[in-house]
Amino acid sequence: MKYSIITVNYNNRDGLRRTIESVIQQSYRDFEFIVIDGGSTDGSADVLQQYSDHLAYWVSEKDNGIYNGMNKGIAHATGDYLNFMNSGDCFYDCDVLQKVAAHASDADMIVGRDYHYSEAQHKGHASVQPPRVSMMHFFIATLDHQSSFIKRELFQGSPYREDYRLVSDWIFFTEKIVAEGKQVQFIPDIVCRREEGGLSEQQQARNREEINRWLHQYLPQGVYDDYATLAKLDKTSVYRLFSICDDDKARHWLTYCIKVITKLCGK
Repeated sequence: MKYSIITVNYNNRDGLRRTIESVIQQSYRDFEFIVIDGGSTDGSADVLQQYSDHLAYWVSEKDNGIYNGMNKGIAHATGDYLNFMNSGDCFYDCDVLQKVAAHASDADMIVGRDYHYSEAQHKGHASVQPPRVSMMHFFIATLDHQSSFIKRELFQGSPYREDYRLVSDWIFFTEKIVAEGKQVQFIPDIVCRREEGGLSEQQQARNREEINRWLHQYLPQGVYDDYATLAKLDKTSVYRLFSICDDDKARHWLTYCIKVITKLCGK
């Protein structure tokens, strides 16, 4: 099984170096490494030149954003599965690709877990995988592309949309999994160690605006409203609700509790 590891970078020289080191140190060797730099001015191109012997393809030139860069990487990929490892993010250890290959899956997507670590707090946590991937999951979350391995053929005629600036990977997952029914296999292994630092509140609002724009194009208002109501629960509660509803005994008690709460609240 051959993997294509694609990294997109812009003015993140030190993060790029960390990512490159985590890739080239993999014990599993049947992979190619592609780096697309968006014309950085911080010396990133010098780093790429230094590691050029380890790269199947690299370029440093102005582009039209992260998804334009990812699409450039897809165009040069020849692997069976593609992984998009952001500049600054790293494979969790040297045996990640070996562990993924050991699962010997023919699924359309193989999805592991992320590890989020805070240098300031000196602690971290691994991501929780959903009990199912459905429209409800994508209404409130996504899959992490850093820990996902996607069959290259899924991108044929379906590159990442470049008219969205922030959520095209979310759109890709949603269309392929929910609309087209592509198969996802979750594996328990931690694939990626995520770079510290989350999205700002402003960025989160922009993400949600783009997601809602897409959802309103594809979901009738009544369906959207139902999902929006469920989304008022936190993600973990939604996952637990799914599990309860799938169990006959648990569902019976949930129904009873709802009736009691309704009476207590005078509804």
